[in-house]
Amino acid sequence: MYSLFCRFIRQEAQEKSSEIQVSAEEEFNISKLQVLESEKARIRRDFDRRQAQISVRKKVEYSKQLNASRLKVLQAREDAVRGLLKQGQAQLAALSTDTAKYKSLLIKLLHQGYATLKEPKVLVRCRKQDESIVREAITAASSSGMPEAQVDTEIYLPPGPAPGKIDDEIKTCCGGVVVTSMDGKIVCSNTLDDRLQITYSQQLPVIRKMLFD
Repeated sequence: MYSLFCRFIRQEAQEKSSEIQVSAEEEFNISKLQVLESEKARIRRDFDRRQAQISVRKKVEYSKQLNASRLKVLQAREDAVRGLLKQGQAQLAALSTDTAKYKSLLIKLLHQGYATLKEPKVLVRCRKQDESIVREAITAASSSGMPEAQVDTEIYLPPGPAPGKIDDEIKTCCGGVVVTSMDGKIVCSNTLDDRLQITYSQQLPVIRKMLFD
């Protein structure tokens, strides 16, 4: 009887132990699965965050490169247009070496200056190197109704650029005249440089269209 009772107790203990072991394994598997899912979710969040950072960095880098390329294109276009302006300056500078053409041009520039100022007496500023030909042009431009003009010997325009060299850092003048009132308060600049700059500014859209359209 005692032996039977012991076997019964032992069997109950074994069954209870098996139940506890099964339950513990189930709880362990559930906990392990929860930890695993939690870690997967954390890794996915971390991956998504890193992907987002990489995407942002790529967009920023692309934007930088795009802007840099645009700036290079704009600079190249500006250099091309400025180069065209320098060619025009060089051609104007060469014009003053043709005495006949230059004198004829000076007479027209003087007439325009006279008509603009409408003063009885005017001063004419020119380059030191042009003084003699400007005096000739003043004499040739004199006629009835024209003002009394004289060369301003106190203020001269900058000298012409060296042949084939147009340097933005050096103040030069390609030719032409500046006509002023006797007190210097009214000024009409008819230098070749100013005329070219006016034409350049007015025709810049057309120039750009011709070069880059």
